[in-house]
Amino acid sequence: DLYRKVFVFRKDPSDAYVLLRAKLEQPLQNFTVCLRSYTDLTRPYSLFSYATKAQDNEILLFKPKPSEYRFYVGGKFVIFRVPEGHGDWEHVCASWESATGIAEFWLNGKPWPRKGLQRGYTVGVEAAILLGQEQDAFGGGFDVYNSFSGELADVYLWDVGLSPDKMRAAYQSLRLPPAIVAWKSLSYEVKGDVVVKPRLRE
Repeated sequence: DLYRKVFVFRKDPSDAYVLLRAKLEQPLQNFTVCLRSYTDLTRPYSLFSYATKAQDNEILLFKPKPSEYRFYVGGKFVIFRVPEGHGDWEHVCASWESATGIAEFWLNGKPWPRKGLQRGYTVGVEAAILLGQEQDAFGGGFDVYNSFSGELADVYLWDVGLSPDKMRAAYQSLRLPPAIVAWKSLSYEVKGDVVVKPRLRE
């Protein structure tokens, strides 16, 4: 249980990452991924990378610059333009639904305009799920200049699209539905220079 704790990625650039273990029964037709990050990086970095042997960017949350998030599903991506952060924690949720190909993006509890992405696609199950690096091969192929440096917390992955109420609940750290990957019961392995520390402030 990592409640009120954070992963601190200490070095920049870095080859460190956190490997997440998840029990996926079947391919994903819908999903939501949420996490909280705190960094002063201005170069590109990866937050959440879900790769299969067939597709290295099966699900990817990537921040190429301070004013932009990229959300990948099955190797294709949409861009969400955001105000540059003010040196504070940023909470993001991204959800996707195969039937409509609708990608939703929420930043700090507010929804951005929805976009179309990979309608009819299915996300594979045999996945390597990593925090802090972008996979260019299954479980590897990192570019250290896309590595994350800073603090990460409140990481979740659901096999459903969350309702607006639940998206806001995730932002406020309220009670959430059971998840495939859940911060309060996280199965993970630290690879390299990452330290678990208490959160400094709420």
